[in-house]
Amino acid sequence: MVPCTLAMAKQRLQQVADEIQRIVGEVIQYELKDPRVGFATVTGAEVSADLQHATVRVSIMGTPEEQAATLEGLQRARGFIRKRLAEEMRHMRFIPELRLVHDTSLDYSLRIAEVLREVEEQRRANPPKLDDES
Repeated sequence: MVPCTLAMAKQRLQQVADEIQRIVGEVIQYELKDPRVGFATVTGAEVSADLQHATVRVSIMGTPEEQAATLEGLQRARGFIRKRLAEEMRHMRFIPELRLVHDTSLDYSLRIAEVLREVEEQRRANPPKLDDES
């Protein structure tokens, strides 16, 4: 009986995290008026087991300075975002404290793709010499 309850608890946490991700993404995209907030996308959310804390990952496009300014603007808007979250998630007894973190996984993936492209170009320009061609 316990494994079923555990699975249900994990499913509930995931549902809450998905809902937080959706709502925070919409608030950032459509409701924030801070000029510092540039192009930001919510890429994920995790909720603590007690639903008291939520970590929201945000991918931010732009130069490092623009990214820092956007993250600062988002940090300053946390109260507003949490208030909107409370309005949308009225069924929840507690609304989690939000922790916004810069998600650099997209930047990392783009850099890996760029390096692979460079390697491919170098291989085309200088094809490897095979041993049996001697």
